[in-house]
Amino acid sequence: MESEPRKIIHIDMDAFFASVEQRDDPSLKGRPLAVGHGARRGVVAAASYEARAFGVRSAMPSTTALRQCPQLVFVPPRFEVYKAVSRQIHAIFADYTDLIEPLSLDEAYLDVTLNRRGLTTATDTALEIRARILAETGLNASAGISYNKFLAKLASDQRKPNGQFVVPPGKGEAFVQGLPIGRFHGVGAVTEAKMKRLGIHTGEDLHRQTLAFLQHHFGKSGSWYYAIARGEDQRQVNPDRVRKSSGSETTFDQDHTAPELIEAGVLAMADDVWAWCEKTGARARTVTVKIKWADFQQATRSRSLPSPVADRATLRRASLDLVRSVYPPRLGIRLVGVTLSNFDQAITLKDEQLGLGLDSPLAAPTLARAVHFA
Repeated sequence: MESEPRKIIHIDMDAFFASVEQRDDPSLKGRPLAVGHGARRGVVAAASYEARAFGVRSAMPSTTALRQCPQLVFVPPRFEVYKAVSRQIHAIFADYTDLIEPLSLDEAYLDVTLNRRGLTTATDTALEIRARILAETGLNASAGISYNKFLAKLASDQRKPNGQFVVPPGKGEAFVQGLPIGRFHGVGAVTEAKMKRLGIHTGEDLHRQTLAFLQHHFGKSGSWYYAIARGEDQRQVNPDRVRKSSGSETTFDQDHTAPELIEAGVLAMADDVWAWCEKTGARARTVTVKIKWADFQQATRSRSLPSPVADRATLRRASLDLVRSVYPPRLGIRLVGVTLSNFDQAITLKDEQLGLGLDSPLAAPTLARAVHFA
């Protein structure tokens, strides 16, 4: 016998950072708003729905955003406030289930198959959670409800903002076939472009491909694409998700080619990362340096050490060795970052709720100086 379908809810706050700012400053309500810095080298961290109507998006350079929306208002980010609100929201989740998997400050999966409130349906549960979020924080949330994580996440986008959508058992395959391939979670911009070159534009197109074809063109990811084209996802909601990386990056005020200026930025980012390591006790073996050139092309250099990085000097030394591998710079460098990964011990996300979530496609890199966790 097949087991009873799971009841999965994906909660996604609506324009979270911008909505918090509009809540706390009523003069910003109804105005096109960007969280970030409006300086020449600034980047949009988040945009209100009023700003999105002009095409303003997160990760967009501030100068571009202002060209598209000259009346755009910039406010600096207040991450401590966003984290505090996120903790309020997760406290509400905990009244309904222990199975909570945070994805970022503003979204999470909930498995409410065994709902501790005794509500009959996941739809009723999502409605009550969203009502409580509004009552206790003054913010709107959208929800997707389905029998697996992939479908729930897709569903939460269907009625945004401030809505919810259900994909019931037996309907997932038909639902995904009608969607453009760019909507699929796990299909990034590069993969989307490759799929379109192969004639795959919709879920229906993806469904027509054989497993062998997808594995040939996409390697290990081929089996995942084959499954989601059929609305299948066996992943469990995991409340003990392990941190995969921790990093920090900075955008320079101007493009740099001088090694001493580039290296000063790298060392500052290494120090940021080491401060987090000291705070958490985490230790990792792999050091990665990220570089963004003046033409916005990116490059990374990584090195895995035989043992975990044990002190700041080791992290600094490894970071400098990596950035020096691109000398002489082919262009000016506008951004550098340092990341640690391959942790020596399991680090769970319960306390920090995935940090700031700034290395997701929606939000990174968004600030002149940003910390990111995954």
